[in-house]
Amino acid sequence: MLKIGRILLPIDFQDSSKHVVHQTAALARHFHSEIVMLHVVTPLSYSAGMIGGNYVPANLGDLLQELIRQAQKQLDQALGPELDGLVVKRVLLEGDPALTIVQTARVEKAGLIAMPTHGYGAFRRFLLGSVTAKVLHDCDCPVWTGAHLEEEPAREFSIRNILCAVDLSPHSSKTVQWAAQMAAEFGAQLTLAHITAGMEIYGPGAYQVDPSWTEVLVNSAGRQLANLQQEAGTKAEVFIGSGDVPKLLSHAAKQSSADVLIIGRPSGGRLRATGYGIIRESYIPVLSV
Repeated sequence: MLKIGRILLPIDFQDSSKHVVHQTAALARHFHSEIVMLHVVTPLSYSAGMIGGNYVPANLGDLLQELIRQAQKQLDQALGPELDGLVVKRVLLEGDPALTIVQTARVEKAGLIAMPTHGYGAFRRFLLGSVTAKVLHDCDCPVWTGAHLEEEPAREFSIRNILCAVDLSPHSSKTVQWAAQMAAEFGAQLTLAHITAGMEIYGPGAYQVDPSWTEVLVNSAGRQLANLQQEAGTKAEVFIGSGDVPKLLSHAAKQSSADVLIIGRPSGGRLRATGYGIIRESYIPVLSV
């Protein structure tokens, strides 16, 4: 049985957080999890427009104190109706956002971190490159990232269909087991997807696909996926494609009407370059385990 006792929810008080908060609340209600709502204050918050009115700080110390005061006020008022009935611990800290998130997850023994892939406005690029990516790279626990869209679909969040990307690395067994347990928890339909490398050879005038090599790769992947399913005790649909991994996984997600995409984070939890591409291309939340 899958258990998530505590979910760390970093928030930045921007619209980009709202969908992830909604999803976190749904997960917390299902797993009876405590939510640790974290906001990290930095001097950059001033430039991002957190301080309103005509307040002009006399020095950096006064600036930080005002940032903390206003952040605490917003944190106390944040998203009350969305979190009604849930156990929520509010934490306000100063420091580097990514490092603070990772350290807080360890201190709080979080079973999951849930966060948006980016913010909007002046610091959108900063948030994508320096916070979410660093957390994905450095944290020990699974990370839930919201869909990488300007606006997510306006519909009630639920988990009815799960797509699990399998790269057939040694970490794949853990990824499939997580996906199987998640599917069992929500009574969801599970689909396993593996994308092989494009097997193209150069012929006169154009690139051509070598069908014999493609068949070998597909058959081998099918056998390995069957073994992984047997280990995990699940019987899922299988999607095998060849070519651009992020684009084909996005296609598979649409084909299977997936509500969440699960991917692996091998090599000590670090996400490979392909993993970042998958998250950027995904129109649904991605769970990196």
